[in-house]
Amino acid sequence: MEDFDLQPSPEIPPTPIKGRGAGGNVAHRFSSETRQAEADGWTPAQASLPQTRLLVDSAKSVITRNDSPDIGFDQSLNPYRGCEHGCIYCYARPTHAWLGLSPGLDFETQIFHKPDAPRLLRAELSRPDYVCSTIVLGTATDAYQPFERKERLTRALLEVMLETRHPVSVVTKSSLIVRDLDLWAELARQNLAHVGISLTTLDGQLARELEPRACAPHARLAAMQQLSEAGVPVSVFASPLIPGLNDQELEKLLAAAREHGATSAAYTLLRLPHEVAGLFRQWLDWHAPEKSARVMSVLYDLRGGRANDARFGSRMKGLGHFADLLRQRFELACRRLGLAREFPPLDKTRFTPPPPERPADERQLSLF
Repeated sequence: MEDFDLQPSPEIPPTPIKGRGAGGNVAHRFSSETRQAEADGWTPAQASLPQTRLLVDSAKSVITRNDSPDIGFDQSLNPYRGCEHGCIYCYARPTHAWLGLSPGLDFETQIFHKPDAPRLLRAELSRPDYVCSTIVLGTATDAYQPFERKERLTRALLEVMLETRHPVSVVTKSSLIVRDLDLWAELARQNLAHVGISLTTLDGQLARELEPRACAPHARLAAMQQLSEAGVPVSVFASPLIPGLNDQELEKLLAAAREHGATSAAYTLLRLPHEVAGLFRQWLDWHAPEKSARVMSVLYDLRGGRANDARFGSRMKGLGHFADLLRQRFELACRRLGLAREFPPLDKTRFTPPPPERPADERQLSLF
């Protein structure tokens, strides 16, 4: 697939919006029309700051299955679509195009939640043909983003996991996870839990620009410490690594995570699928114009002359000398720090399916 060029809509301002990753909406690959601003001499009034809306996703199922050889799990669950954290590099941004919304500002302001997720999870786990395998929460958008504080969807899902003794993992960059420390600790006591904390940089200013509404790096490290002290196995995800922007921090990220209780580690290279390529180029022009050309040049080299390489085997780590160097640095640092490169195996033998849900007026008792 060819690279997708940024097509800004007229609303994109010449400067970033405070607290947002994208400066506005961009036309997406399913757009049927685009609008062109005309220079008529009239300057519109300054738009108010965009507000975040919570919408309902009426999902009919919640477990997603994959057979990608690049991913170490085959089942995932995302209680939310879109993410208020607003990370400009997020590879999940293009999924909003399937909803007819922009991967730009819409992705971080139009958030969909799945209120029926706990009930649907119980229904899927109760199926006679269900085969237990670790379910990873938040693989596309963060399961502990700001709306979770009120909605408590992720907590409700963990309660189902604990009830059924189902192995569960999560990847998050939010310290909100410690709110559910009681559930994570009990799951871990039964070897049913694993937590991955995403750590992109230790530079607070860079973090605020890259991930405007995510927790600060020190808060993520503190969450690691609390989880580890409660007996929960914690991994650090040094990702994404962006050449010329944060790749020089790799060893420091791993060392800081190890000091705060992480026992294993992983990393990924920046991915720029579809509209993310244009959004990231625009972000570079705003926040790091002096580095923009160099960053994109190295990224194109790592991706075989393209902004993105979606092929299995290379999409997560890249190709070429720079990719080999990153891999060697990661392996060396992990050996020196005593960080495992494999995540701890979880127990699948304890799983107990929940009883199938029956209509309230059903009179016939179940035969099984």
